[in-house]
Amino acid sequence: MRTLARIAIILMALAVSLALPTYAQEAVWNDLNAKAFSLYQQGRYSEAAMVGKEALKVAENTFGPNHPAVATSLNNLASSYRAQRQYAKAEPLYKRAQAMMEKAAAPDHPAVAMSLNNLAEIYRVQGRYAEAEPLYKRALVIMEKARATDDPIVATSLNNLAELYTAQGRYAEAEPLYKRALVIMEKTRGPYHRNVATVLGNMAKLYKKMGRNSEAEQFEERARRIFSRKQ
Repeated sequence: MRTLARIAIILMALAVSLALPTYAQEAVWNDLNAKAFSLYQQGRYSEAAMVGKEALKVAENTFGPNHPAVATSLNNLASSYRAQRQYAKAEPLYKRAQAMMEKAAAPDHPAVAMSLNNLAEIYRVQGRYAEAEPLYKRALVIMEKARATDDPIVATSLNNLAELYTAQGRYAEAEPLYKRALVIMEKTRGPYHRNVATVLGNMAKLYKKMGRNSEAEQFEERARRIFSRKQ
């Protein structure tokens, strides 16, 4: 299944002394994050991780070990590991980032929710559903309070929780979450957005599992048409 997720990463060769002024080091950190993100988008996850490590070092030396920028770098590096299925490397980084965000921001801050969602994803892909579920639920509650209920980020949280329920065979609980996510995505992104297709594809798989093949085919075909369009 396709999971709707968000990350922010960057990087480039670090040939600059850490004695540079903070503003200059911040620029280096931003450049590293941009590079790492570009590599990640190209599917060059191993290279993105290498750059992410450098970005993390710069963040720790520039901003201090408990700064939100460090949490961002931790999340980004962990995402590169997750993409390579190196879950044992990603999990402790996500956990550290989550703990830092809890201290640096209010408990109902959207950044906390995003961190919760990242950690939940690691648990879900490993089949650790009991650990993932409360994190997904808390992330959804935070997003619903912090943003409008028809915000695409809320749709992302709904989709991810529905994926968890689908993996557990809890189809009746997954279906209304997918339906709500689809309505939000169509309203906010338009009927031909790739995120809409992602939710449609997930719903098609759900309906196949439920034996509702006719509905599954309809959703699958619509998702296919969207993915085949030029964006």
